[in-house]
Amino acid sequence: MTKPVVAIVGRPNVGKSTIFNRIIGERLSIVEDIPGVTRDRIYASAQWTGHEFHLIDTGGIDIGDEPLLTQIREQAEIAIDEADVIIFVVDGKEGLTVADEDVANILFRSKKPTILAVNKIDNFEMREQIYEFYSLGFGEPIPVSGTHGIGIGDLLDEVVSHFPNIESEEYDEDVIRFCLIGRPNVGKSSLVNNILGRERVIVSNIAGTTRDAIDTPFEKDGQKYVIIDTAGMRKRGRIYESTEKYSVLRALRAIERSDVALLILDAEEGVTEQDKKIAGYAHEAGRAMIIVVNKWDAIEKDHKTMQNFEEKIRDEMQFISYAPILFVSAITKQRLHTILPTVQLVAENHALRIKTNLLNEMLMDAIAMTPTPTDKGKRLKINYMTQVSVKPPTFVLFVNDPELLHFSYRRFLENKIRDTFGFKGTPIRIIVRKKND
Repeated sequence: MTKPVVAIVGRPNVGKSTIFNRIIGERLSIVEDIPGVTRDRIYASAQWTGHEFHLIDTGGIDIGDEPLLTQIREQAEIAIDEADVIIFVVDGKEGLTVADEDVANILFRSKKPTILAVNKIDNFEMREQIYEFYSLGFGEPIPVSGTHGIGIGDLLDEVVSHFPNIESEEYDEDVIRFCLIGRPNVGKSSLVNNILGRERVIVSNIAGTTRDAIDTPFEKDGQKYVIIDTAGMRKRGRIYESTEKYSVLRALRAIERSDVALLILDAEEGVTEQDKKIAGYAHEAGRAMIIVVNKWDAIEKDHKTMQNFEEKIRDEMQFISYAPILFVSAITKQRLHTILPTVQLVAENHALRIKTNLLNEMLMDAIAMTPTPTDKGKRLKINYMTQVSVKPPTFVLFVNDPELLHFSYRRFLENKIRDTFGFKGTPIRIIVRKKND
């Protein structure tokens, strides 16, 4: 099921980021889950009353050196492009401004469901300050305080009531769904064409010319596949072509609908911060991953070039050390034949289930090899391990005290699982629970 997208829009200093952080329940400006990944901090997953959705904070969208009103308009247009529902934030203390009206006119023309949130209404006595905002034409304004959390529940109730019924194309269990993700102009379209053996995607040297997210089913050597084009590329425009930041937004829906994500790198440019951000989202989503280095024909080589390049990738993206690396060229078709067999391999590992007795045999061997850690005289005792789900493979570890499981021992156990059972190309999740839970 594809998650709806909610965008927070408004002029500067109305509190968009405060509301964003309040909705997701954590301060993204402080929290960082994956070492080595610098976030744009404009996107997060959230949920409310059982409804999961993507949340975009347009306050983090840097348009560049454009005049302020132009930036506000372009941020609003991005939100219209990406979102199913829009939260339009205004400042209840400052009152209605010309910039508010300017944004309102853009949003009104979009016909997208728009909920008007009057922020900085910090107490009941201030509620009468919302009335002038009725003139914007978005129905009843909702008074909120991002700082104090007041009214956020009412706001989210209204947001989820406008969610569309997003139907996701269902495929048979044996069909492998994969997508190609990466920065603009790294050769994704050329690789799709080569994999399919026909010119289905328009190839251009201008970044951002792939327009629509289209699923393409095909079969190769008896295995059924579906290529899911990078989602969100509905519109080509100067904003999208002038920055790589939106390649993350475009990749989100394709990632969540796929079993396998192929991260395409440009051999001439190496690993960039944007590559790491995109990889981070696929890793967090629990997708199997392959790193595909394209344009390998353009690199001058000696006998150590590939090894050195691989070492640099591993160093830059340690959090996806499980992902195999392929060096290919869409131009010369060098090693393109390795892509689909690798997709099949990592998809099988992504869906691999290990019997509980085999897991616990491995666990006993691991503990015998490296005893569990102690803290203040208390030793971690691991009772048993079981696998509870696949895609990604997820294991529950029952222990006497979860606080005693240091991250280094968790990493040791993950490595032991990989050494014993493989799982090449897929992330592994380990959940720790107290035995009685």
